[in-house]
Amino acid sequence: MRGQTYAILAIIIVIIVAVFAVTNVEPVEVNYLFWTGESPLILVILFSVLMGGIITAATGMVKLYQNQRQMKTLREENKKMREVLKKNGLEKQLSETKQQEEPVQNKKEQQ
Repeated sequence: MRGQTYAILAIIIVIIVAVFAVTNVEPVEVNYLFWTGESPLILVILFSVLMGGIITAATGMVKLYQNQRQMKTLREENKKMREVLKKNGLEKQLSETKQQEEPVQNKKEQQ
């Protein structure tokens, strides 16, 4: 459901940007770093939106990669801790504690 909502919002935003860009086709002067030039405003708008999307996606991908690395590290650490607990005979106590905490977590997620 959440994915569909994002897709619908993305389509609506694309339509709004496209209509806005198509209504602004006059040539405008654009100042680049070392020179100036004239470009149709529609190209300036579409290029700006495209670059904003690329920068946002790149930032999101970096954050996703960092989170995946952290999750992998934490899973390995959790596995090592479980092995230590098994060695010491505390695994049963850990599973009982976890079973008691699960209903509380499910209630929090539902709210």
